[in-house]
Amino acid sequence: MFADRAKIYVRSGKGGDGHVSFRREKYVPNGGPDGGDGGNGGSVIFEVDEGLNTLTDFRHIRKYCAKDGEPGGKRNCRGKNGEDIIIKVPEGTVLKEEESGRVIADMSGDNRRMVLLTGGRGGNGNQHYATSTMQAPKYAQPGQPSKELNILMELKCIADVGLVGFPNVGKSTLLSRVTNARPKIANYHFTTLNPHLGVVDMEDGGFVIADIPGLIEGASEGIGLGHEFLRHIERTRVIIHMVDVAGTEGRDPIEDIYTINKELAAYNEEIAARPQVIAANKIDAIYEDVENDPVKRLKDEFEAKGIQVFPISAVSGKGLNELLFAVKAMLNEINEPPVVFQPEYVPDEMLAYSNEPFSVTYDEEENEYVVEGPRIERMLGYTNLDSEKGFVFFQKFLKENEILDQLEELGIKEGDTVRMYGLKFDYYK
Repeated sequence: MFADRAKIYVRSGKGGDGHVSFRREKYVPNGGPDGGDGGNGGSVIFEVDEGLNTLTDFRHIRKYCAKDGEPGGKRNCRGKNGEDIIIKVPEGTVLKEEESGRVIADMSGDNRRMVLLTGGRGGNGNQHYATSTMQAPKYAQPGQPSKELNILMELKCIADVGLVGFPNVGKSTLLSRVTNARPKIANYHFTTLNPHLGVVDMEDGGFVIADIPGLIEGASEGIGLGHEFLRHIERTRVIIHMVDVAGTEGRDPIEDIYTINKELAAYNEEIAARPQVIAANKIDAIYEDVENDPVKRLKDEFEAKGIQVFPISAVSGKGLNELLFAVKAMLNEINEPPVVFQPEYVPDEMLAYSNEPFSVTYDEEENEYVVEGPRIERMLGYTNLDSEKGFVFFQKFLKENEILDQLEELGIKEGDTVRMYGLKFDYYK
C-alpha cells in the first residue's frame, strides 16, 4: 500500500543524573567529592534513505524514543551516553509539528540528515560544586529532561514536471513511453494509486516527471483521495495537463481542463499559476469531422491564453518529441530549483520557551548573580553554546525572557559574574 502521510511520536533521551559521592580510601578519612557526571541522552535524528519511497512503515510503528543517558558513578566515573535513534525517511518527506501544522524540516535537496531533538545533557557530579567554603557538597545536578514531539509527516514527490488530468486519459501510458517508469496500466478509474516518477532523457539534460494519480471534481476537498495526490504537485515547476481529446469517456476536454484547474486553484493558487502545457491525447481515436475538430477547439480556447496545445498519441508516440522539447525549453527558461519548504518551527527553541518559573538573585557570599529555575535548566539542556547558532539563541533567550532587565534592576555592572547552574560568564552589554 502506498502511504504519503503518517503521524508519529518522537522523544529524545533524558540526561543522566550527576552522582554524589566522596573518596573513601585508607588513610584518607575525609576525602573530597568524587561524584561523576551523568551521560548525555540520545538524540532523535532523521535521515534520507534513497531506497524508500513510501511512509508505510510509520503506519505500524508510531513511537520512536532515543535512549536515556546513564547516571554518573563513584570515583569520577562518567555515565554512558544514551544511544541516538535514527529514523530513515524517503526523500521529499516534510516534517510538521502536529498541533500547529508548521514545517519543522523538508528532507530534500541538501538536507539529507537532521538532528530534530537533541538529547538532554548529563548533570554534573558533586565534584564540580566544591568551593573553598564548601568542600563537601552533597548536591549534584540532575540530568536535563528529555524532549518530546508529535510529528506529522507528508511525502511530497520531487519532480520537475507534474502530469495531471482526469482518470483514464493516458497518463500512465505516456509516462511508460517517455521514461523508464513502468506503471501498471488498465482501463478503469483510479488505476494509478501511487505517484510514479520517471526520468526523461534528452541530449541537453533530462528532467523528472511525476504521474499524479487521476484527479476528479472535488479533489481539493479531499474527495477521491484528492489531498493525498494533490500534495505531490507542490514541488513541480511545470504542469502537463493531459486530456482525452477524442472524448472516448464521453467528457468534453475543454470542460475537463477548466475543472482540474479549478481544483488546483482551490488546493493551492500558486500551483494553478505555474506554467502549463496541454497534451491532447488519443488523436488516433478522433473521427474525421472537419466542422468540429476537437484539437482546433482546444487551440482556439487555450492558446489565446498563452497555454500551448500539443496533439499526441501516447500509444503510437506521435507528437511526443514536440511536447517534450517544449517542456524542456520551459524548464530551462524558468531555471529555478524545485520548491523546498522552509522551516517554521525549531523544536529546540520552541520547547525551551515554556511557562516554567525561574529566578534572578544576587549571591553576596560569592559576589555572583544567580539565574536558576526549571526554565533555565531546560534551556541549557537544549542549547549547544559551543556553536554560533546556539550562542545566538542563548542571547535571544536572555533578552526575550527579560532576564537581562532583571539583572540590571539588581544593579549588575559590566564585568560582574553571572552563574547559571554549572555555567559562569562575565556580563557585558
